[in-house]
Amino acid sequence: MLLISSSTKAQTVNEKSFYGGLFYLSNYLASEEYIQFARTHNDLESVDHIYEKALSFFDGDASETFFCLTFVFIPYNHITVKLPLIGTNVRFPLPSPPQSVFNEKVKNTPKHLFFDSPQNDFGDKDKLAHFFANAFLHYNISFFNLSKFLGIFVEYFEQGFFLQGGFDRRDLVANHLGELFAEMVHNNPNAKPSDALKIYQLLYLRIYP
Repeated sequence: MLLISSSTKAQTVNEKSFYGGLFYLSNYLASEEYIQFARTHNDLESVDHIYEKALSFFDGDASETFFCLTFVFIPYNHITVKLPLIGTNVRFPLPSPPQSVFNEKVKNTPKHLFFDSPQNDFGDKDKLAHFFANAFLHYNISFFNLSKFLGIFVEYFEQGFFLQGGFDRRDLVANHLGELFAEMVHNNPNAKPSDALKIYQLLYLRIYP
């Protein structure tokens, strides 16, 4: 999937497919309708809202929703991989909407997810891709805790080979919260992403005697 060209044409009718969902949700994030919603809601409420839109698009299929939102929330439309033995960099396109839509989608992506989210234009936009990717993995292949292993593996791989990447312990926390959300959805299909994301703050509480 990572090698699929981002130049794939956007469907005029959004089919019930990965690309149909990718274009539908990306266009929605870039729309004036979403901008107006985001002005009157905080970022966690906006994440819930986008999740509900995606879940409705995929007729309640949580697995399809998690997978599609992973790519919707990746703030890059390509990855550049370092090849040390060859001494060169190779650029791979990611599934993505047209550039103008992509730019607006990234601009409007919720960024203040945690109490310590960076107070800049980017914030924690990249954490949502980690969150939903690990929700997808845990929802589908939770045996032997494979989702946790893959999350850690990807983080170290990103540090070593992706020019856009680097090890970030907060990415790992987002991974774990995504796994927790998958468990929540297994137990209660009405669970919302914010139910898991809000737990982040509890991880930093200190109880004094």
